[in-house]
Amino acid sequence: RMDALLTALLGCLLGEMGDKSQWLVLALAARYDRNRAVIAGIIVAALANAAISAFAGAWIGPMLGPDARLLFLALATLFLGIGLLWRVSPPDTLDGWPTGPFLTTALGLFILGFGDGPQLLILGIATRTAEPWLAGIGGAIGVIVALVPVVLLRAQLLTILPVRAIRWSGAGMLLLIGAGLALAATGLL
Repeated sequence: RMDALLTALLGCLLGEMGDKSQWLVLALAARYDRNRAVIAGIIVAALANAAISAFAGAWIGPMLGPDARLLFLALATLFLGIGLLWRVSPPDTLDGWPTGPFLTTALGLFILGFGDGPQLLILGIATRTAEPWLAGIGGAIGVIVALVPVVLLRAQLLTILPVRAIRWSGAGMLLLIGAGLALAATGLL
């Protein structure tokens, strides 16, 4: 059962590396210079998006047969892998929002992450497990682990890490896994 937690954690951590969420957090951390409030906003947004995905997976999963659930997970994995190959453009930094650092971070990340690759991966994993809340917890932890260091280290983190290499190698791995899952789901493997 821990495979749902670990798969979601690693997939979401990988999916957030160098993504728009990290760039938004970097901009908000630099603008507000209130690390605790920005980190609290990250945690709230990550938990909210993960909870929605886990709940939806728990609801959708029983409606699907085993092969359909596996195919859904395959598509979510492929979507996340393709997303890592996509060129990331910096998101709107929410300069005009009249809210403080906590609310701006929480709402901005919630909106930005809604329907994103990591959230879809949590949904796909949650449809396949008897404990979808583990997929939600793992996904939330993965997102938090990817974003909090950006607040604490600012741009240093993104210059230290080989973000492009992480994204490209992660994409390759996710595309291979997703293709294998899709072949297994369709009976071709």
